[in-house]
Amino acid sequence: MRITKSFIDKVPLPQIGSDGKSSQAFYRDSVISGFGLRVTSGGAKSFIVEKRVDGRVKRKTIGRYGNLTLEQARKEAQKFLGKVATGIDPIREVQEQRAQRITLKDAFDDYLATRKNLKPNTLNDYNRSMREMFKDWQSKALKDINRDMVLSRHTEYGQRSPARADNGMRILRAVFNHALQRYQDASGKPFLVANPVDVLSHQRAWYKVERRQSLIKDHQLKAWYEATMQLNTQTTRDYLHLVLLTGLRRTEAATLTWKQVDFKDKTLTITETKNGRVHRLPFSDAIEVLLERRFKEQESPYVFPSDAERGHLSEPRTAIKRVCDLSGVTFTLH
Repeated sequence: MRITKSFIDKVPLPQIGSDGKSSQAFYRDSVISGFGLRVTSGGAKSFIVEKRVDGRVKRKTIGRYGNLTLEQARKEAQKFLGKVATGIDPIREVQEQRAQRITLKDAFDDYLATRKNLKPNTLNDYNRSMREMFKDWQSKALKDINRDMVLSRHTEYGQRSPARADNGMRILRAVFNHALQRYQDASGKPFLVANPVDVLSHQRAWYKVERRQSLIKDHQLKAWYEATMQLNTQTTRDYLHLVLLTGLRRTEAATLTWKQVDFKDKTLTITETKNGRVHRLPFSDAIEVLLERRFKEQESPYVFPSDAERGHLSEPRTAIKRVCDLSGVTFTLH
């Protein structure tokens, strides 16, 4: 059957399927083998071209009728078929061209889309690193980011903060590792041949950043406690005391709800742990007194409520600095 403009205009639409979903019908052209028209029950009419390549049928949608004329579609179909005749897979060619244009921003967005369980603080850290360290790389194609660029950028930011430089490069390495698996050609081969961040390991260029130590020693406890008691808000004082006496992470304590407190068994149940495991923590008599007092005054599902939009306390950095200044004891929350 020769596909003509008159035929396209009058072609009947297929009926909607019994499941209520749209269905489609194909009409093949008798003039150009492989050229055809796809019609859906929704009224969409699109030109297609198909050809068997390596034992598999390759089908490409050329474009919609109305956006393309019949003659334009025929010419595109002939180009496609001509490439196949010379041993070129046009679909793979398009995939490869598209992959060549994948930018760092594209790859980063794809990476985050597969990491749906990232905690808000981690996600903020990733986004901040991308904005600060790689702002001018966002529109660069992945293939154009090389080892020398990585070394130079790592050194540049390492002069300001070795820890932040390493952290940013670890994030970049994760994005590239994901891209190596994500962007492949039709034969399953990755378009990227290597991760440029690996150069930091090859050349032993990672910084040796010592882990921050901020333990409060026994002889410092009295000064620290007296300083916390000079804070203006009871909620902040109680928060710091709970963290000290339980060893909870700052976010675990800040987001603690009354549902997680079991006064009968004297335990706290922490569900959002760093390792993803549920942790039940027994609490002392001192913590019991603190929690019972707060429970009697509670007006929120959170143990440490806040008027902020999130509803709970966030890390009280100003208060921590004041305690450090008053007590002479330097400490941070983990």
